[in-house]
Amino acid sequence: MPGAGVARWLLARWLLAWALLALPPALPQPRSPRRVAEKEARFNTTYADWVDADLLNIYAFNHSVRRNWTEGVRVSVNVLSDHRDLPVLFVVRQKEAVVSFQVPLILRGLYQRKYAYQEVSRTLCQPQTKAEVETQHFYVDVSTLSLNTSYQLRVTHVENFVLRTNERFSFNATAAQPQYFKYEFPEGVDSVIVKVTSAMAFPCSVISIQDILCPVYDLDNNVAFIGMYQTMTKKAAITVQKKDFPSNSFYVVVVVKTEDEVCGGPLPYYPLSKDASADEPVDQHNRQKMLEVTVSPTITSEAYVSSVLFCLGIFLSFYVLTLLIACWESCRRQKRKGLLAAMDSPSLDTASLLGHARSIPDSFLGHAPYDSYGYGSFGNGSSSSAEGVADSMGPAEIPYGYAGQEQFKRRTPSALTRPLSIAMGERSLENVAGRPRLDSLSSVEEDDYDTLADIDYDKNVIRTKQYLCVADLARKDKRVLRKKYQIYFWNIATIAVFYALPVVQLVITYQTVVNVTGNQDICYYNFLCAHPLGNLSAFNNILSNLGYVLLGLLFLLIILQREINYNRALMRNDAHALECGIPKHFGLFYAMGTALMMEGLLSACYHVCPNYTNFQFDTSFMYMIAGLCMLKLYQKRHPDINASAYSAYACLALVIFFSVVGVVFGKGNTAFWIVFSVIHIVATLLLSTQLYYMGRWKLDTGILRRILHVLYTDCVRQCSGPMYVDRMVLLVMGNIINWSLAAYGLIVRPNDFASYLLAIGICNLLLYFAFYIIMKLRSGERIKLIPLLCIIGTSVVWGFALFFFFQGLSTWQKTPAESREHNRDCILLDFFDDHDIWHFLSSIAMFGSFLVLLTLDDDLDCVQRDKIYVF
Repeated sequence: MPGAGVARWLLARWLLAWALLALPPALPQPRSPRRVAEKEARFNTTYADWVDADLLNIYAFNHSVRRNWTEGVRVSVNVLSDHRDLPVLFVVRQKEAVVSFQVPLILRGLYQRKYAYQEVSRTLCQPQTKAEVETQHFYVDVSTLSLNTSYQLRVTHVENFVLRTNERFSFNATAAQPQYFKYEFPEGVDSVIVKVTSAMAFPCSVISIQDILCPVYDLDNNVAFIGMYQTMTKKAAITVQKKDFPSNSFYVVVVVKTEDEVCGGPLPYYPLSKDASADEPVDQHNRQKMLEVTVSPTITSEAYVSSVLFCLGIFLSFYVLTLLIACWESCRRQKRKGLLAAMDSPSLDTASLLGHARSIPDSFLGHAPYDSYGYGSFGNGSSSSAEGVADSMGPAEIPYGYAGQEQFKRRTPSALTRPLSIAMGERSLENVAGRPRLDSLSSVEEDDYDTLADIDYDKNVIRTKQYLCVADLARKDKRVLRKKYQIYFWNIATIAVFYALPVVQLVITYQTVVNVTGNQDICYYNFLCAHPLGNLSAFNNILSNLGYVLLGLLFLLIILQREINYNRALMRNDAHALECGIPKHFGLFYAMGTALMMEGLLSACYHVCPNYTNFQFDTSFMYMIAGLCMLKLYQKRHPDINASAYSAYACLALVIFFSVVGVVFGKGNTAFWIVFSVIHIVATLLLSTQLYYMGRWKLDTGILRRILHVLYTDCVRQCSGPMYVDRMVLLVMGNIINWSLAAYGLIVRPNDFASYLLAIGICNLLLYFAFYIIMKLRSGERIKLIPLLCIIGTSVVWGFALFFFFQGLSTWQKTPAESREHNRDCILLDFFDDHDIWHFLSSIAMFGSFLVLLTLDDDLDCVQRDKIYVF
């Protein structure tokens, strides 16, 4: 029956389960007890012994420890058997610490590579004692799970464990045999610099400064856990302050890394044998490094004070010098006014009003007069006021050529009442006389003139003349232009605020990270001359930027004084201010002074923690300064057609964008260099066209047809030279230089793209400035004493500044360890290094360059604008 079968099956299973439960539990096999062999051991004795799974060797050592004397103890082992899967474990038991390590010692590298070391040496952490003399015991336990392993053990005292001030000490280290030494601050020394050098760059090593604590982290995989550390090839230097170590002492730890890639070395390739697995440890054989360590005191607090006073004294002396020159100029002006008042002559009054220098004795003016047919000359000295005005814009045949060229004569309408034709526009003198002097002749109000429908044709007539004078390009309302150029200042002030605030916040974060983590590879200092102050690691590199700020502020004060004097002259209806000289617009000068101050601030921020990620802080306003100087130089003779602030800053922003992209992606990237070179050449051609035609051209779909037409008419149909020879010479030279720079970048591909881009801007600025000086002299103008001295002095200072700049004390284009190979000691007051001298000299040179731009055309202040050439 089915029911009976199921019952029997259940009964059988129940009986089987009961039988199993009734059996007694299986007992483990008894294991033979592990034997413990304890031995009294002595220092400087090599113990050759063996150990297996059933044996534990214990070596007992004792030594005397004195309170005022620290002696290092080093344990060295060498496992002779090759049982990598069953290593030998060494445990050192001390009074306050336990150190354990296995042999073979396995250390990991990049991509989890394993490196095995059979010989291991470790220095024991020395516990402190309060007794005068104390005998301390420690034990070395040796055990393994292998069947039989032979080893050698040796314990020795470390000679020169305590480093002495200003004494060199040489030693060897490997990845499995690190070294560390103790240093105690002498009385009266608040900070020291630890310098470690080596004749060999590789193997890469790590230098660490750790507090007197146990355990000491002295292996490649844990040396970065505490303290300050930096990687090293040939040089390393760490400044240590006494306030950071309560025990007034610290350990100098030297560890050799398993691989060299972090120091810029190659990653070695170790071929595996056929029988070896990919997880098999690599034997690096004898990978050791010879090093030398020196601990020296750094400068005292008095040196900090004297360096700050020195820095302030240098730049405040420029304020004193400027004040003395201003007083001298004021006295000279008052003397001249007294002499002119004494000579109460109608002809003199007329000449003085019109800027006619010929009838005034040379000794009164302090300079030689212009030639009677040169700038500002309206005829003979006895002409009346009305005749002078008529001559200045009327019938006389006035030589209008450049020095060295055949002069030609420009004819203008002959009578005062005859309409004056300005760029084909009928504007009579009666209309001119009916408005204030400020808006006459060289100024035509934009509201009632430039907005007319036919103004483009009028501009074409004026700006495409073969020979232009400043009056042709200074026709817009001064008030309109003043507001236009003031935008330069307000824009750069706004940019500065929005740019500087996050920069300051970021560099403070960088410095905090360095101080908290102790990783000194984050920032690329000149560690051999990095003087800390507070939380700042290199205060000297920040202090040396003070010159940019102080001299930029001084330049702003000079511009403010000049603007006040100019506005007072306008209020007096001074003829010289109204109609003579280069039109005065101060907005770009204010922008230049602000940019110089911001360069100092951002350079200081960059040097808080210079590295790859914040390099643009140091270069952004350098590009702006170069661009603003070129714009100011162009504005002098082209006030009506200079670029607006919006377009200028947009172009500079594009330059900074390319700078960042080039540094991040340009290294070794052929595609980037091709694209950049093409953009560079195209931009050069477009700018050349803009300058050559004074903006009277259009970039549209018909541009190619017009280019072909010009080439056909001027080169094929008849061979004619360029209409604007001087402009063509400048632009041809500029294109040659820029095309050469583009070819150099494409072929060489320099690593420092930011400096390469800055060099392009500086080369173009120098070319334009040289052209301006040459054309100024060719046009019969002269350079007064103050700008001449500024040019000479600035050129000399620039030469010395560039010499110090190219010393290259550090570079973030290499690894931190490679960068430290370029580090050098301080050269000025034991506080400033070569780069600090660059800061000093370059700030002075920039200030001098600004003064050159400011005073270069002071000789034209008494010359009518229709006698000043445009080039």
